Amino acid sequence: MFRFDRAEKVVDRFDSVGASATPVAAGEGAVHLTCLSVEPGGTIGAHPAPVAQLFLVIAGEGWVAGADGLRVSVSAGDGVRWEPGEVHTSGSATGLTALAVEGPSLVLSAPGPREPGAVA
Repeated sequence: MFRFDRAEKVVDRFDSVGASATPVAAGEGAVHLTCLSVEPGGTIGAHPAPVAQLFLVIAGEGWVAGADGLRVSVSAGDGVRWEPGEVHTSGSATGLTALAVEGPSLVLSAPGPREPGAVA
């Protein structure tokens, strides 16, 4: 047993504020799993995804935005998929925790429609 929400590393790149990360796992082919914590009022600044990336909100709520800056609300259970090079940012007024899965060999499943209240 171990905790993955340890907020071990402050995220300060890309003008990020109130964000931290805990590396959780890595695999062959440079696949990484990271737990991200965004404090109330915090943001992870705009940056390009270095490789295919999933942002899986596991607690709280906030927003994500692409290069156009248009914010889309997200909450626990929502996932966002970014392609390599896609500029994106995220933040929260109340705080959120997300798992980031990324890697060049990551094959992402096609996202289904977002249906509030739907059971997987």
